[in-house]
Amino acid sequence: MAEEIEIKLALGPGEADKLPGHPAFGAMSAPPARLANTYYDTPAGDLEAAKVALRLRRTPGHTLQTLKTAGHGSGGLSARGEWEWEVDGDTLDLDGLTALPPMQAWGHDVLRALAPRFTTDFERQAWLIDHEGARIEVALDRGEIRAGGRSVTIDELELELKVGEPAALWHLARLLAETVALRPANASKAARGGALCEGQWHVPAGDDSAAARFDQAILCLDAYTDSGQPAFLDQARTSLEALARHAPTDDVSQHARVLADALTQEEWLTPAFGQHSLALQAALHPA
Repeated sequence: MAEEIEIKLALGPGEADKLPGHPAFGAMSAPPARLANTYYDTPAGDLEAAKVALRLRRTPGHTLQTLKTAGHGSGGLSARGEWEWEVDGDTLDLDGLTALPPMQAWGHDVLRALAPRFTTDFERQAWLIDHEGARIEVALDRGEIRAGGRSVTIDELELELKVGEPAALWHLARLLAETVALRPANASKAARGGALCEGQWHVPAGDDSAAARFDQAILCLDAYTDSGQPAFLDQARTSLEALARHAPTDDVSQHARVLADALTQEEWLTPAFGQHSLALQAALHPA
């Protein structure tokens, strides 16, 4: 098992075009690769309920089976267990799954019930860069999640730590936010696909801590982006306003207030929005 530590960043419309040639990447080129993925679960949604994701990924030369466990983190940063191996053909390697601890808790009935649930199809450009003493893979994904005749857009960056300390991820994210409209995102492709399957988006209630209020706002923005339901935008603003009123420090209050006010504007996802979001995360989790 490997531990995946990454930051997920949602991009504003058209902002992905600013990334190739960005000074942070130097002169490195990143040819796009098409990735087609099928996610699996039981009809009862056992894996989704446990925040476990199982997929087959078809690349130009290989088919990879990946299992990811529920992660922990905040403000767009997540750390979670990951198992990945190459398989033959386009069917699940059930024997390989049986050997993994997360699957052993369910038993053979769950394994036999696994079936395709939704698909993602996107192009990935990836840069491997050295930054602030760390090695980071920057992956730009553009495409679609499709389920039940519905689709949502994939337009996101993933900054994955290969070597070094997580602080380097945040430093790079803030550097990119100087010129690119982006924001932290908490919903994985698997979570987004599950919501699309059901046609329902749920944001679980959090506690009254400052970090929980910020995560609530991020999840509401994730849900709003995919569903288009204004209620989620209102909930995000309400969470940020509550954070501004009950902030543990003046810095947290200031950034939360700026973000809440920005959500009253039609074009709210700007470079400034990303800068304040990342500054708020840093104020909530000082190094």
